[in-house]
Amino acid sequence: NDDTKPRRANSKAPEDFFERMQNLKRNLPNVVVKGYPDATRAVIQKADKKNAQGEEEIKVLVEGYGLKLCMTTDGINGCRTLSNSVIETRDVLGIEAARFTIVAEINKVMNDMNIDPRHMYLLADVMTYKGDILGITRFGLAKMRDSVLQLASFEKTPDHLFDAAFHMKRDRVEGVSECIIMGQSMSVGTGAMKVVRKMNFGKDDLRRRDSLFEDAFDGFTKQWKETQMGQ
Repeated sequence: NDDTKPRRANSKAPEDFFERMQNLKRNLPNVVVKGYPDATRAVIQKADKKNAQGEEEIKVLVEGYGLKLCMTTDGINGCRTLSNSVIETRDVLGIEAARFTIVAEINKVMNDMNIDPRHMYLLADVMTYKGDILGITRFGLAKMRDSVLQLASFEKTPDHLFDAAFHMKRDRVEGVSECIIMGQSMSVGTGAMKVVRKMNFGKDDLRRRDSLFEDAFDGFTKQWKETQMGQ
């Protein structure tokens, strides 16, 4: 009977088993059991002090991407979820949130240098006023505005000036860099204001105006004199 004969051991079985184990070893680290695939690590941080409501705040610091998924996670306050990725913030929350992120990250890096916040806001406005995030590079500056002086003030000054002279380009001198180079007032803040009234003042237009008390006192004095003269 053939069933009673011992079967020959398959010599390929150990090789197949080893190959399958190697495939599992390569593929298992990429299998997401739970969580978000773009988040590589998460750390829970507990605050040392309680908040105004007397509750202990717990922060979850996530390394990686997935801002939208983190904001919609159960137990996470989406209104207080932040990301230091400017590009991801723009894609999820919009260009205004990306502008805020730029200012916040510059403030963190330059915190001990006592920089005026207006300078950081100005830089963030320049990078985002086109509706997209433009870097402060020669490629980003070229997309912002076709200004010869602005491009020449950053890098490759002779190349930009020679190219502008060859193509007879014009510069309207409207940006911050152009105004500084030309020694003019910048068109921001007080420099953005212009006189809209002609300077043809009358003789009494620039005199000092009487206060309300002085007007009342003069009126009372005039009335008293008229009364005395009538008597």
